[in-house]
Amino acid sequence: MKRSINIFEFPLNLGLTKKEHETEPGVRKLPDWLRKFDFHSRINPAHIFILEAPEYSMDFDEESKVRNADQIVKYATKQADCILHHYEKNTFNIILGGDCSILIGNAIALKRLGNFGLFYLDGHTDFIPPELSETGGAAGMDLAIITGTGHQKLTDIDGLKPYLLEENIFCCGNAETDDKEYVDQIINSNIHYFDLYRLRQNGFRKTAEDFLKMVNDKGLDGFFIHFDVDILKDEIMPAVDSRMEDGISYDDLGEMLKPLFENPLCFGIEITILDPDYDENGTYTRPFVDNLIQIIKNKEE
Repeated sequence: MKRSINIFEFPLNLGLTKKEHETEPGVRKLPDWLRKFDFHSRINPAHIFILEAPEYSMDFDEESKVRNADQIVKYATKQADCILHHYEKNTFNIILGGDCSILIGNAIALKRLGNFGLFYLDGHTDFIPPELSETGGAAGMDLAIITGTGHQKLTDIDGLKPYLLEENIFCCGNAETDDKEYVDQIINSNIHYFDLYRLRQNGFRKTAEDFLKMVNDKGLDGFFIHFDVDILKDEIMPAVDSRMEDGISYDDLGEMLKPLFENPLCFGIEITILDPDYDENGTYTRPFVDNLIQIIKNKEE
């Protein structure tokens, strides 16, 4: 059955700490940037829903040790309400960021809908407590927050902690493997962890199929995909906040996403971190859009 598609735009950038040369992180412009390269028109969604984000700030919240914590909580709550208000069964949802902290609001919505799995594609684990964060940016600890690590202000919104269970998550693609303390956090969790080396070793399609088997075996209500574009090789996607040299190719991405997209339990995908300010001519965005459209369209055929 061909599913209709809805697009949600959540251009939040409060989860990132701006660099010295920036007035604010450019990920806020991501939805409009993709529109410029005909992403929306080529997807031809049934509906487009937009939730404007608050102005950028660098407020450090002493209580939670996370920047902009109160504003992120407020936005996450609005996000979840937006998703649930417009939720349609058997619809595939494409959610455009923003930075990775949009996962918090999306995870709250999923928790309200049932017991969901998460296929987490990212060049980093984003699974650390605030004490290990050098910046205090929620985008670097979003996976920890949604599974209950960190201050309850962020982890227990509306008493829903945890939004997703560790054991229902596959975290794939981390290339930041040199820092033992950083990696130990996720190794000592119940998350199914595949760093970049292990992901290649296990096979891209097989890893996705292993995840689908888990979803099926556990009888989960559905699953969601997080896609931080910094999982891609630097040579094909350097327009990101935290560049890593190694990563996956578009062929690798397609091998993982196709079986996931084809599964009727797939709630959708969130796309984060592509920063138009680092790709002024669209050199990297144009092939990104072409490849992603092809993978999405293949699911419909």
